[in-house]
Amino acid sequence: MYSQILANVARHVILTPEEAARFTHLLGPQQVASGEHVLVAGERATCLWFVVSGCVRTYATDAQGREHNLAFSTEGWWCTDSASFFEGGRATLALQALETTSLLSLSLPDLENLCTQVPKFERFFRLLSQKGYQLLERRLVAMLRLTAEARFIRFYRQYPRLLNRVAQKHIAAYLGITPEFLSMLRRKHTPPARS
Repeated sequence: MYSQILANVARHVILTPEEAARFTHLLGPQQVASGEHVLVAGERATCLWFVVSGCVRTYATDAQGREHNLAFSTEGWWCTDSASFFEGGRATLALQALETTSLLSLSLPDLENLCTQVPKFERFFRLLSQKGYQLLERRLVAMLRLTAEARFIRFYRQYPRLLNRVAQKHIAAYLGITPEFLSMLRRKHTPPARS
C-alpha cells in the first residue's frame, strides 16, 4: 500500500525502516469516486494528498464561472491548495477526481511533527516544493509566450498519456483554448488511434 509513496520519497532521501514506518503511520488512506471533489473551493485544505492511483485535477473558477485547470495529478504526484494548507485560510482552488482515485493524506500538524522528528523530511518537502514551483513557473511562461499550438505540443510531449485519459474539455481548460480548437490540434499533431 505504501510502496509508491516510499519510492517517491526515496528519489530524494534515504529512510531507515523506522523512519519509513513513522512516516507511513501518519498517512490516511482515502478513496474518491470519479467526479467527486477531494477539496472544494471555499473550504480549508486540511491535507496534502499523494495520488496512489487515479487522476485529480486542480482548478480555479473565474467570476464568469469558467473553470481553469492548473494541474493534473496522477500516480506519484502530490496535490493540495498550498496557500490554504500552509496558511489555514479558505481554498481558492478545487481538487476533483477525474477517475476513481486512491490517495494518501498527510495533515499539516503531522507534516510539521514529521519534519521535526525526522529532519530528512524537511529536505524532501523542500525539494518537492522547489520542483512544484519550477513547474508552475514554466507553465506560466508558456502561457505568456507560446502560441496555443505550441502549448498543445508541449503538453503532448510532457504528458502523452493524459490525452487519452483526461476529457478534452479539461485539457482545453488547462491550455486556455476551446475544446473544438483542441480537437483540431489533436488531429494535426497526434497519430490516429489504433482500433
